[in-house]
Amino acid sequence: MADTLPGVTGLDHFGFTVPDLAEARRFLEEVIGCEYMYSLGPYVHDDDWMTEHLNVDPRSVMRQLHFFRLAGQAIFEVFEYEAPDQRSVLPRNSDHGGHHVAIYVEDLDAAVSFLREHGVTVLGAPTASSGPSAGQRWVYFLAPWGMQFELVSYPDGKAFDAAERAAGKDHPHA
Repeated sequence: MADTLPGVTGLDHFGFTVPDLAEARRFLEEVIGCEYMYSLGPYVHDDDWMTEHLNVDPRSVMRQLHFFRLAGQAIFEVFEYEAPDQRSVLPRNSDHGGHHVAIYVEDLDAAVSFLREHGVTVLGAPTASSGPSAGQRWVYFLAPWGMQFELVSYPDGKAFDAAERAAGKDHPHA
């Protein structure tokens, strides 16, 4: 694979911006179960550094950012910005730049009940996947600021990796 990005060994973190970092911290810690790690900021520059390095308006202020760890693995880098040209409409999955964060859970029904008990908007009922993803169930939910998250569960694995499991290869959720 000489024609791909050299030296890739894995995913480091997910970064996203929220309108209220205190609200996001409460949600990520108290509902999702993230571990708060540390904060940085604020960052303000009087030159074009913010545009050159982060592709934002040069007068943007990164008020603060928090780092969180989920389940000892995934790192979330969560920003709160103030910018002259800031947009507050979140992209949907169908929009360019649309995205969501998928969280694996062992018991999807228990996790959905927990979210609902905590007033979290869950989008529809859990869906059973088919085809290569058979064995998986999933459901989307919204953070208080409207960002899309997903719960995913496939405790017995997915159809596409059944042959690998039979051959004795490890899968993290099988």
